[in-house]
Amino acid sequence: MEIKYVVKNYKMSDKFKDIIEKKLQKLEKYFNKDVSVKVACTEQNDMCKLEITINSSGLFIRSEVYSDNMYNNIDLAMPKLERQIVKNNKKFKGKFAEKGNFDVLEYLEEVPEIIPNKVVKKKTFELDPISVEDAEAYMEAVGHNFYVFLNGETGEINILYKRNDGNLGLIEAIK
Repeated sequence: MEIKYVVKNYKMSDKFKDIIEKKLQKLEKYFNKDVSVKVACTEQNDMCKLEITINSSGLFIRSEVYSDNMYNNIDLAMPKLERQIVKNNKKFKGKFAEKGNFDVLEYLEEVPEIIPNKVVKKKTFELDPISVEDAEAYMEAVGHNFYVFLNGETGEINILYKRNDGNLGLIEAIK
């Protein structure tokens, strides 16, 4: 398991790295060989954010947690990751280890009940070319946290969305 650390406004101690590595090693049993992990630690306004992204053969498992203490974040993130692993095991059988033992879970008390999602609503609409600024105004007007639009400058479909930090993000689709 290859672990990469990204740190912003946070001083990471060796003790903290050791704890993360020990906890992540417990999840390694679920994956096939090539597993890479990105651990991002950010501190801002007395809040600590921990993001852990696991990549195994193109499958991404991700957890993002906030609290006032980075050590608490580890304990919040690990069950989230394990829940996603268990949930996605049946969908992506080839991405996980053949003998991933789901009888003995590391961070969950019991196997979570998996209720499949289904599409309950379908919308179709025409896209007229607009600017990013207009898309922001339309998104605010409809009261959603995302807006799909045809970018007038690029001619491509984009998605404007509101981020957790209150800023906006722009997704540009590439063919």
